[in-house]
Amino acid sequence: MTTAHGGKQTGNRLVTGIPGPQSAALQQRRDRAVAAGVPSVLPVATERGGDGLLVDADGNELIDLASGIAVTGAGNPAPAVADAVAEQVSRFTHSCFMVTPYESYVRVCEELGELTPGDHEKRSALFNSGAEAVENAVKIARHATGRQAVVVFDHAYHGRTNLTMALTAKNMPYKHRFGPFAPEVHRVPMSYPFRDPEGMTGQQAAARATTQMAKHVGAENIAAVLIEPIQGEGGFVVPAPGFLRAVADWCAEHGVLLIADEIQTGFCRTGAWFACEHEDVVPDLITTAKGIAGGLPLAAVTGRAEVMNAVHAGGLGGTYGGNPVACAAALATIETMRTRELAAAAQRIEREALRRLDALAERTPAIGEVRGRGAMLAMEFVRPGTTEPDTEFTARVATACHEAGVLVLTCGTYGNVLRLLPPLVIPDALLDEALSVIEHAVAAG
Repeated sequence: MTTAHGGKQTGNRLVTGIPGPQSAALQQRRDRAVAAGVPSVLPVATERGGDGLLVDADGNELIDLASGIAVTGAGNPAPAVADAVAEQVSRFTHSCFMVTPYESYVRVCEELGELTPGDHEKRSALFNSGAEAVENAVKIARHATGRQAVVVFDHAYHGRTNLTMALTAKNMPYKHRFGPFAPEVHRVPMSYPFRDPEGMTGQQAAARATTQMAKHVGAENIAAVLIEPIQGEGGFVVPAPGFLRAVADWCAEHGVLLIADEIQTGFCRTGAWFACEHEDVVPDLITTAKGIAGGLPLAAVTGRAEVMNAVHAGGLGGTYGGNPVACAAALATIETMRTRELAAAAQRIEREALRRLDALAERTPAIGEVRGRGAMLAMEFVRPGTTEPDTEFTARVATACHEAGVLVLTCGTYGNVLRLLPPLVIPDALLDEALSVIEHAVAAG
């Protein structure tokens, strides 16, 4: 079956409708076995992956602009990751680092010390998920400072555990009826250039936020300010230039630790190893996960040695944290990112995609803004002539892309942002094909 999109042929990628009969059959089994609270964006049964492709049980090839939510940037699988995992599994799968240590855990921590921003002495601790890393970063900050308050931002997303739900801004679906939540979490305005008053600079937006911190919380009570350098689930919000730097300077002045949540932005996703580098900001603590291990569950907190080492022995850890198989995957992923120069690849994706998306925005009044960095790009849809979110239009565009075999995700506090997270290894031809599908879906509206 050959499908045309805006006059451009996408070839024989789709052999059935989406979902096909094998995927539909799995969906019926899923409905009988899996809790309804665990959703899926697209009900297709993935059987294998590739550089920019997912192949389902019916033989349909889907162009992947999701990367498992920014996880498989180095490939799905990257050959070196598959080899490293197989080799490690053949030797041992687990011992628990807190029982008997192993070199791969130490090597991952050494790599994190080298790669993360700043040339100060660092230490790391490994965990399983982004939410777990964020929770532990807050624990560390509170212990090291002796303070309790944590400041977060409008539109932020930091996870689904009890503490991270308190840190996350959006109620539905993340927080609704799951309370009560952890105390001593305070929220201030984020720099959101598309929705801020016209002409507001990054420094002015930072002053708005830090004034609230000082007034409503008191700097002397704040253990940490937790921020995504580019917000993820909140809408791929890129703060105005200078905002992150000004917040960091305020934290340093008042003895407040700056925690950078780089779980979605890290590991070359934005065209640098970490998004903080775009603003020359060196956080006190940085949380990482997602792209760190090529699809295996691994997360980390990396920070200033004196801060990380402030916690007593036994205060950090977990049975599976830094599992040897995940560590092997992480080391191979990092090496793949180096050898294939995937930060530069993300920059190339940005140039090509923004060229197409900016041109699309010029002829589409429903696109309020195109934004992002590297291979972390988005379009925010609004009712023409306003900033009123158009969630329905966004959903129609996403559905049209899915039906045409292009996997995209939506996000944003208002559900009106289409986000693109292609693998950093996506071939140029596949990216071009996917962008043509998006253009057609937006034009059809």
